[in-house]
Amino acid sequence: MYFCHLFKVFQNIDFSIMRNLLFIIIIFASVVPGLYAQNPQLKSGVSFKKLFLDYQSQNGGTLTGFKDYRHGYELGYQRQLTNNIALNFPLRYGLVNSHIDSLASVSKSILSLDAQFQYQFFKEGRRFIPYLMAGVGGVHETEGEFNIQIPAGLGLYVKVGPKAYITLQTEYRYSLAEDRNNLQHGIGFTYLLGKLTEEEEKKPEEMVKLDSDNDGIVDELDLCPNAFGPKELNGCPDKDGDSVPDYLDKCPESKGLKQFGGCPDTDGDGIADNEDECPNVAGTLANKGCPEEPKVKVMDSDGDGVSDDKDKCPNEKGTEATMGCPDTDGDGITDKDDKCPTKPGLKIYNGCPDTDGDGIDDSRDKCPNVAGTVANEGCPEIKMEDKKTLDIAMQAVQFQTGSAVLKSESNIVLRQISDIMNRYLDFNMNISGHTDNTGSSTANQSLSERRAKACYEFLVKQGISADRMSFTGFGESRPISTNENEKGRTLNRRVEFNMIPRQ
Repeated sequence: MYFCHLFKVFQNIDFSIMRNLLFIIIIFASVVPGLYAQNPQLKSGVSFKKLFLDYQSQNGGTLTGFKDYRHGYELGYQRQLTNNIALNFPLRYGLVNSHIDSLASVSKSILSLDAQFQYQFFKEGRRFIPYLMAGVGGVHETEGEFNIQIPAGLGLYVKVGPKAYITLQTEYRYSLAEDRNNLQHGIGFTYLLGKLTEEEEKKPEEMVKLDSDNDGIVDELDLCPNAFGPKELNGCPDKDGDSVPDYLDKCPESKGLKQFGGCPDTDGDGIADNEDECPNVAGTLANKGCPEEPKVKVMDSDGDGVSDDKDKCPNEKGTEATMGCPDTDGDGITDKDDKCPTKPGLKIYNGCPDTDGDGIDDSRDKCPNVAGTVANEGCPEIKMEDKKTLDIAMQAVQFQTGSAVLKSESNIVLRQISDIMNRYLDFNMNISGHTDNTGSSTANQSLSERRAKACYEFLVKQGISADRMSFTGFGESRPISTNENEKGRTLNRRVEFNMIPRQ
């Protein structure tokens, strides 16, 4: 049925136009053979593609309307003109819909013949060969007029054998007739015609070796695969021609000697110019290539090896590094400028060390052995949840009325405080007791001291060192709320637990 339909299509074609186009293509193909003197070995090929035809998106439809795509087929003949340029003659047949917004939206068959030029990004040994294409073609429609279309697009050859390629192509076709612009996408294969030499037939694909810089040395043997160079230097360039490749040449712009790493020795004193402070006058190695000068007796009053004219402390023994001034701790900072002259330190800290590496030198760090923050004077920050526990403890630690006897519910909070002390070993704690103004101030002072001491003794029993804690009573002298009502007095009756960095 398909071939019967195809035959009927051919019967309806206006062959006078197609014959003229085909005649022009044949004449062009017959005069171009002289252009491909340096072509690849196989210059002719045939191709077949399955086509996906989109007449809708360019005439009122959308690019994503894939269900509106129609199908077609292509047979083609290809002639290679140069390594990069090919001429292709595709003959195509397909069924399409056009005029999607009109009554003319009916299926119709098309038959086209193009002449297309391809510019191929060809390189020896490359498996993937992308290309650009453009050309001109004639299109016959069973329901419509013959029209000329100008295609342009891009494609890709994927080599799957010595003579075989998978082909992918997409093109935009501009029509000289109205409502005929379209997109065509194809996938298929191309087969090259002709016979390969026996050597080419046997040579596996991976045996094609790259020479990226075209210097006659394949990349796997080329020490400089991306720079042109002679074989005797393993493919590496030598700008100054001294037989020392540039990548080893310490003086790549000046012709020199191998024993000096490619640098010259202008004065012939055995010291290369790049290391010779007097390259035009022979000198000695000890004097960095310059001639020895008569020795002049210099004064060194303190006998530290730094002459008085260079000694910033001529009457005190020092070092050459500190220009003759003393440096007791040997940290490269003179004692007069060193805030910690007996401990090696860093210049940024004026000679003091930063033992814990927290950016605060030991002279200012209240916790020099544990990293801390600037805000906390070099000591670790107390976590927010631990601070909250200490704040809650002010009111949560309860005593029997009028006495320093802890209620049992206070034990939980005091154990939490013990845990905090065990986590922050670089902190001490001050425990302070406070009362409201009920009763005599003398009695309140005594009660606050005894309550603070009760908490202190509980924590000692929990294993906290007594050396890390102190307790104080302030009586009614430091209220935090009013004593005019019960709520305020309740807040004033408290025990505070303050963490203090250890000195």
